[in-house]
Amino acid sequence: MSFSNELSYNLSGPNGPATNGHTSNGHGDDHGNGHDHNTGHGGDHHDGMVAAAGGSEAGAPPRDSLAETSAAQGAAVEGDHRLTLAPTAGPPVSPEKIQRIADHVREIIKELDLDINDPNLHDTHTRVAKMYLEMFQGLREGAEPRATTFPNDEGYTGMVIEKDIPFYSMCSHHFIPFYGHAHIAYIPRDSIVGLSKLPRILEFYAKRPQLQERLTEQVVTYLENKLKPLGAMVVIEARHLCVEMRGVKKPGAMTVTSSIRGSFLEKAVREEFLDLLRRG
Repeated sequence: MSFSNELSYNLSGPNGPATNGHTSNGHGDDHGNGHDHNTGHGGDHHDGMVAAAGGSEAGAPPRDSLAETSAAQGAAVEGDHRLTLAPTAGPPVSPEKIQRIADHVREIIKELDLDINDPNLHDTHTRVAKMYLEMFQGLREGAEPRATTFPNDEGYTGMVIEKDIPFYSMCSHHFIPFYGHAHIAYIPRDSIVGLSKLPRILEFYAKRPQLQERLTEQVVTYLENKLKPLGAMVVIEARHLCVEMRGVKKPGAMTVTSSIRGSFLEKAVREEFLDLLRRG
């Protein structure tokens, strides 16, 4: 069964409405089954749809691209080992914090019986310390993105979808990466959000030790709380290196999670979203 058909079957269900959250093709014995929420706002859905792929608006160049954000977040001032993050990510990390993490990483390297004098390992402990601070910067005070919203003056009640948004995160269980794409949709009520903010919301919650199930829930809950939409839905497809390169060792295994709110609990609305995902 193809992903599109499998997703449609699992989320639409052969006999009626789906549940709020769903995990398909899980992580073996490493992950639970996610969360079960029963929050729904109902609401009517009318014709109309705005779709954006890869985090850009149709007919316009990408705004505040994820690539530019990642580049800014990854910049470091080598002189004093301060890690300079995005403007919303809070103050720079102190050299002392980087040094403390680096010292622990150095001890791990030594305990693994690796030659600390190997030129290829020179300053690896410092690079690893900076890497973790970058990968986990979503935990930093002030890192939450500012959701720029606009009044829905046109009374748009169709579906807004941004699909195929790439992300990288780190598995909480092994500190090994998982990565993939997210598809985010909502039906506006009184407010709409700038499309560039949807990838930023995903990035914020991905930049921490994470579970895919929790990441899915956090993104849809953020939309629900900030926009108060008629409905929202998030689907995430990801590959987990903790499944592929260790343990069960199943390369290519794909995990699919979903979280549903409000009018997306209605089968017709949910099926429209899934149909739009299947289109190229």
